[in-house]
Amino acid sequence: MHSLPLFVKLEGIPVILLGQGEIADAKRRLIERAGGLSMAEDAPEASRARIAFVALEDAIAAAEAAARLKARGLLVNVVDRPDLCDFTTPAIVDRDPVLIAVSTGGASSGLAAALRQRLETTLPTRLGALANALNAARSAMRQAWPDAGERRRALGEALAPGGMLDPFGTPAVDPWLEARIAPASHVLHVIHLRSGDPDDLTVRDARALGQADRIIHPEETPQAILARARADAVRLILPPDAAPPEGPGVTVRIVPMEG
Repeated sequence: MHSLPLFVKLEGIPVILLGQGEIADAKRRLIERAGGLSMAEDAPEASRARIAFVALEDAIAAAEAAARLKARGLLVNVVDRPDLCDFTTPAIVDRDPVLIAVSTGGASSGLAAALRQRLETTLPTRLGALANALNAARSAMRQAWPDAGERRRALGEALAPGGMLDPFGTPAVDPWLEARIAPASHVLHVIHLRSGDPDDLTVRDARALGQADRIIHPEETPQAILARARADAVRLILPPDAAPPEGPGVTVRIVPMEG
């Protein structure tokens, strides 16, 4: 990854914005949409700011402003100058409280916008309602599945394609809670690598990586493949003929390419 994706809470927080015109206005709308307070760098409340946007057309003035703000300890975004940016703003798909951000790290805002538009037509508008219903059901989920690992697996299976909470289906949280379907105690999925390109993974393989609790793989497994797994999945470097460890949840075994 070229950057660490983060979502910053800005409700009631000052954000410094330098510049005039359409680009600055667009950044102002973005700040205010997130609940932030856009202001000049010399405003009384600006001392509480932690991030800043610079929307100045003159390259020298933009660089000087960025250096000045960074010297104050702020993280700075300079419009159309990714080499001066501490952070970039992604294209956003908003299904409040679900937010999906698409970023190219400043390489091409047009590509990010095109991907956002594609996602807008694909993702259901009810995603936000599903997220809110799951948030309200936290206590009930703990009662239904006291063990945190079992609870996560039960939710993962319910949200999977065809599951009771499939976001692209007709999810209903209450019937799912009433059903209290126990997740599979142990699932072993074997991935036979076709290449080191993650695009060559089957849909089933990619889904298994995303759900895996542990991944068994040879040392030479490409990092591009392993990056498709959850960050908190346990990684075990074992030879192909070693017995997989026992344990609840999903185990993915990666078999190296032949030859």
